[in-house]
Amino acid sequence: MKNVISSNLGYPRIGEQREWKRALEAFWKKEITEKELTERTDQIRLKNLKKQKENGIDLIPVGDFSLYDHVLDTSAMFGVIPERFNYEGGKVDLDTYFAVARGNQHAVASEMTKWFNTNYHYIVPELQSVQPELTENRPLTYYKEAKEKLNIDGKPVIVGPITYLKLAKGYDEGDFSSLLDKFLPLYVQILKELEDAGATWVQIDEPIFGTKLSEEVLAQAKKVYETFLQAAPNLKIILQTYFEHIVNYKEVTSFPVEAIGMDFIQGDSLTLLREYGFPKDKTLGCGLINGRNVWKANLEEKLSLLNEVQDYLGENPIIVQPSTSLLHVPVTKKLEEQLDSGIKAGLAFADEKLEEIAVLTKGLQQGKASIQKQLEENRADLNHFNEKTNRRNERVRQALKEFESSGTSAVERGLPFRDRIKEQQEGLHLPILPTTTIGSLPQTFEERRTRTKWRKGEISNEQYDAFIKGKIEKWIKIQEELGLDVLVHGEFERTDMVEYFGEKLNGFGVTKFGWVQSYGSRCVKPPLIFGDVSFDKPMTVKETVYAQSLTDQPVKGMLTGPVTILNWSFVNEDVPRYTIQNQIAVALREEVETLENEGIQIIQVDEPALREGLPLDKKKWKAYLDAAVYAFRLTTSSVDDHTQIHTHMCYSEFHHIYETIDGLDADVISIETSRSHGDIISTFEENTYDKEIGLGVYDIHSPRIPDKEEMKQNIHRALKVISPKQFWINPDCGLKTRNEAETIGALREMVKAAEDVRQEVLQKK
Repeated sequence: MKNVISSNLGYPRIGEQREWKRALEAFWKKEITEKELTERTDQIRLKNLKKQKENGIDLIPVGDFSLYDHVLDTSAMFGVIPERFNYEGGKVDLDTYFAVARGNQHAVASEMTKWFNTNYHYIVPELQSVQPELTENRPLTYYKEAKEKLNIDGKPVIVGPITYLKLAKGYDEGDFSSLLDKFLPLYVQILKELEDAGATWVQIDEPIFGTKLSEEVLAQAKKVYETFLQAAPNLKIILQTYFEHIVNYKEVTSFPVEAIGMDFIQGDSLTLLREYGFPKDKTLGCGLINGRNVWKANLEEKLSLLNEVQDYLGENPIIVQPSTSLLHVPVTKKLEEQLDSGIKAGLAFADEKLEEIAVLTKGLQQGKASIQKQLEENRADLNHFNEKTNRRNERVRQALKEFESSGTSAVERGLPFRDRIKEQQEGLHLPILPTTTIGSLPQTFEERRTRTKWRKGEISNEQYDAFIKGKIEKWIKIQEELGLDVLVHGEFERTDMVEYFGEKLNGFGVTKFGWVQSYGSRCVKPPLIFGDVSFDKPMTVKETVYAQSLTDQPVKGMLTGPVTILNWSFVNEDVPRYTIQNQIAVALREEVETLENEGIQIIQVDEPALREGLPLDKKKWKAYLDAAVYAFRLTTSSVDDHTQIHTHMCYSEFHHIYETIDGLDADVISIETSRSHGDIISTFEENTYDKEIGLGVYDIHSPRIPDKEEMKQNIHRALKVISPKQFWINPDCGLKTRNEAETIGALREMVKAAEDVRQEVLQKK
């Protein structure tokens, strides 16, 4: 029997039916006590551990569970709490913990950004003048819990020091070494206490090694792991990487650890093994089950890959595991009773992926014959999925070929921006520093309950349409009373900005319980792209045109762009991603043209996920960005010059993709920047941007209502480097997750701020 064990890197926190989300939000609303929150989340965490044990996983992660975010957990464990929260040391209480994540009326929240190139958001550590201390050994607490309550010898999971510091802000690059020296003894204490408690394995997550690091940082990292070995020599450390292959492969594989976990889905880890081999004194964690997608693995192919990997390893032990934490996929497909049987046959959510890992582990240990039944079942499921008659659409493929063969003419506007903006200004009659929102308005329990009743057939289509119209009427009136210049219909008919389009386009499927965590308690349900994508019928026109009929002010048509729909969907891997992206663009192009034909003068095509999708390997950036620009322009370029195209982006790190954003040729772009306003402003000090732009002037992810003076400060900072003729004033993102009072209060202050600054600008003329 070969030396093979199974492992998991992390498990979804949210519960099969988002019990975790409901507990958190009930606590925030003061509907339950801290004790009740703890009891509910304890139940979810222990159930997660039991399921992994029952699925035959040998190395079960503990400490991967969180009440908000694992990076924030790490900050709290080390007492890294910004001064504005009046933290006085010791264990971080829940009120402070959540205030850092969400803000309060006295202090703005810490910055939130994407976890590498995923749709998961982490809270950015702030290290200004930090003096870290170990406030609690969190991994030890969860290790003991699993041991005592479930008799599980768990594998504690810790965010590694190199990754943690590289993802933090508030220090100069030259201070990295001194900061590392401050945190190193704390990590050592954690590991020594785990060793003393009897822990066998520890997983230290270092996804930062999927990016290129300097020789100096690599040397420092090696010393860190040498220190770990000296401090806890009996502890087996897995240095876990994911999201890409290890860029500095030779250096990282020389670190003195028991095992190194590698992602065999993203990047090209297999080529690294072929070219450089693998250290004879280490165990390989082979991440070959996709932790970021939901499609069933071909087990015969995966077993063949495992055998090839084993050939390169010789007698080395091997750990069979997912490519990443399963945090990025839904919990289980067993609840998807309404889903088409063919699509369901092709799916594997977190629980099903654990089964795949267990089967492959057995197959590698005992030989292919030992899992013959499972291989046959897997083959039958994949055949059932592939035989779906509507997976391939030749008409769509031919149409895309025609666009691509026509060259740049398919993706160019009629006039350059400097000329068409004049036509738009004459038609729209907007004031200087126009105000608008990003798109969505608050969705309350009433909206969700009514939509559920409609889906269940408890109310008619006519009743549901009347309800949506009532909401649109209410909020058009509110927006007019607030004094906003460009209005939105509010998107009350939409569950999610991507799932909604997944329900309307051919080639997509949607789930009922396929939730994944995006940020905090915010969960999304990515649609499933199972085949070629095409336009079916208008998706947004009815609501937008109705809203426009209620007001003389312009109402924006609101679409999600092709790059974001692709990045926030679970895409089957049979067809190249960029091909699917362009198919989505062609479908959206029809929707854009329909909106324009119905008299909508402003159409916003949101691309919040454009920056997020960048590969970690910078060598792949150009191909990705070129494809993104082409798809966006394919979506938007057919409109007349007087139609104004807007787009919106999140966490865009504008300086990295400045040329790409300019290349989109959108007339107006809004960027989510309120938590990192100064960072984005610096880009405009270094570059000239000639189109119109809105930098979010307040943070919608926080329940606090900033006053107009705070927003005016953000506006003034932007106007130092951006002309008032170019600048729009808006929140930094959609308002769906905020309640009515928060939304109206914040927008009222925003309009007041805009009016004040507008007067200042006009007086200077």
